Amino acid sequence: MDTKELLKKVRKIEIKTRRLSDHIFGGEYHSTFKGRGMTFSEVRQYQYGDDVRNIDWNVTARYNEPYIKVFEEERELTMMLMVDVSGSELFGTHEQFKNEIVTEIAATLAFSATQNNDKIGLILFSDEVELYIPPKKGRSHVLRIIRELIEFEPKSKKTNIAEALKFLSNVMKKKAIVFLLSDFITDEYQQTLKIVSGRHDVTGIRVYDKGEEAIPNLGMVQMQDEETGELLLVNTASKRTRLNYSKYYNERVDYYKDSFNKSGAGIINCRVDESYVKKLLGYFKRRA
Repeated sequence: MDTKELLKKVRKIEIKTRRLSDHIFGGEYHSTFKGRGMTFSEVRQYQYGDDVRNIDWNVTARYNEPYIKVFEEERELTMMLMVDVSGSELFGTHEQFKNEIVTEIAATLAFSATQNNDKIGLILFSDEVELYIPPKKGRSHVLRIIRELIEFEPKSKKTNIAEALKFLSNVMKKKAIVFLLSDFITDEYQQTLKIVSGRHDVTGIRVYDKGEEAIPNLGMVQMQDEETGELLLVNTASKRTRLNYSKYYNERVDYYKDSFNKSGAGIINCRVDESYVKKLLGYFKRRA
């Protein structure tokens, strides 16, 4: 992809997702993810309806009229976006691939955090950590994250969520808001997720395509595993083959739900042909 085309794509995503974060998600994000506490801001004259417990008696005695202490929420938060860039993300039977929806969701979340003056970091992972961008503030930083999401080419096509979570634990010592975006067609990450969720506020966003849920009866078909590159001749006319695939797929989905529920982490399920806006808003409102 040449520079001109890349910038055009980045700009297109910025316009769409920034509008969403400005008009829809900014307030919901702020309500959902609270700051670390309240810090003293100033004193001002007491007004009818103020909490008398906040009266500053020293200042009140000095001026012979009531003054109260004003506190503000200490918001300094950090959002970490963990994005699966393995081969299975390059799949789609509708208008968009899974990785395109993932990019839009990540950009919307990043701009929502920026609007609230929070830091945003990025981890791109396959079966290893492919790229780490430390948390920073600002629009230019978010645009860099979007550029990486669009054009980054991973070295591996496989998936290892546990490895990515371990890396997060090593680089993030303070509590962070973590969004883990993947199709979660893998397992063996439950224990690591429990440990990470004990320190961080974790939400899993499963982005999937309807075409992945079952294999249609198309006769003998050559298929390629996107994560291993292996070519297989599959008899989709076989009922047993179709049932075995559905069983494998549903077991991974159940593992995802069970792992996040047991870890006390949040869950969002988003099909590529559904509105991720409604999914995110519903999740934010339930948590607020």
